[in-house]
Amino acid sequence: MSREKLPYEDDTVSTPKESGKKPAAKKTPTPKKTAAKASAAKTASAGKKTRSTAGKGRGRPSSSDLLGLLVLGLTASLAACAGGGLFGGGTTDTGKTDTATTPTGQVTIRFLDVGQGDAVLIRSPEGKTMLYDGGRSADRMREHMDTYGITKVDLMVASHGDADHVAGLVAAAEAKPTLFINNGIAPTTQTWKRLVDGLEAAGTKFQKANNQVINLGSVKVRVIDPPAGMGKDQNENSIGIRLDFGNFHALMTGDSEKPETQAWLEEDRPEIKGPFQLYKSVHHGAANGDHAAWLASVRPENVVIGVGPNNYGHPTKTALDLYKQNGIRIYRTDQNGTVTFAGNSDGTYTLTADR
Repeated sequence: MSREKLPYEDDTVSTPKESGKKPAAKKTPTPKKTAAKASAAKTASAGKKTRSTAGKGRGRPSSSDLLGLLVLGLTASLAACAGGGLFGGGTTDTGKTDTATTPTGQVTIRFLDVGQGDAVLIRSPEGKTMLYDGGRSADRMREHMDTYGITKVDLMVASHGDADHVAGLVAAAEAKPTLFINNGIAPTTQTWKRLVDGLEAAGTKFQKANNQVINLGSVKVRVIDPPAGMGKDQNENSIGIRLDFGNFHALMTGDSEKPETQAWLEEDRPEIKGPFQLYKSVHHGAANGDHAAWLASVRPENVVIGVGPNNYGHPTKTALDLYKQNGIRIYRTDQNGTVTFAGNSDGTYTLTADR
């Protein structure tokens, strides 16, 4: 897929990976008994290094004063762009900062019952819609879209190119997604070709995963790109996403297996650090998916396994025992049907299931 700039006009922020560390501000002495003392106090409260000098008896700023003001203005502008906190800040295309106030309403996250596969439907309080994978059946996806009244998809993410994750996205392409993100490794299947053709016909913009931060209304979507050196295996190049809605957090990492999750741990990725109220089981509960070190970082309260009748033994006893040992509540789409979480910004949530 060709890579383009993030296409959202109003709801998107794209930021590079950051360490989250801010340079320490250096203290500088301020002159005593000068008119510039008040100005220095103001700039000190902003945490910026500035120098101020007084004019010599004429009340006019010297050339060094003007230069200092120019440097201060540029520093403040750069600071506003850099943001702060664990993941950094940013400014949306509307000019509003993405840090701001506590969001209201609820984020709804539905783990759709699509048989053996994954499909997660996310809707922000403002009605913005995201689809993370689509299962293996276009017909079942159409049924779900009709059930939940989905006529527009704002963001579509394919965790990777396997059919049990992307076949249903062919039907969802009819909802004309604004943006499609994938891992950049295109399968050579007819299913993938139909998906690409459908998205191109819908005018969807394509982008490779690159640690984007996307504002889905008041829900922040952090894209977790695959670690370097994973080769070309689809599972080990799964795209993860972290959802943040105030103090409610969710994590999904496709079919990532131990080599990928271990590499994320070694990279010390902040996006994978819990606790999370909601977590999607790695690779449908496969034995080579979740492991103790990974769960110690993620620290989920609830795990949902997207699974149906299969010949792989999913979910495995190994995975189920691991969840139980860590005190994680388990939900399965083969037993519970579609599982829905409605999250509040204070971190509380309600859960409903079809059965």
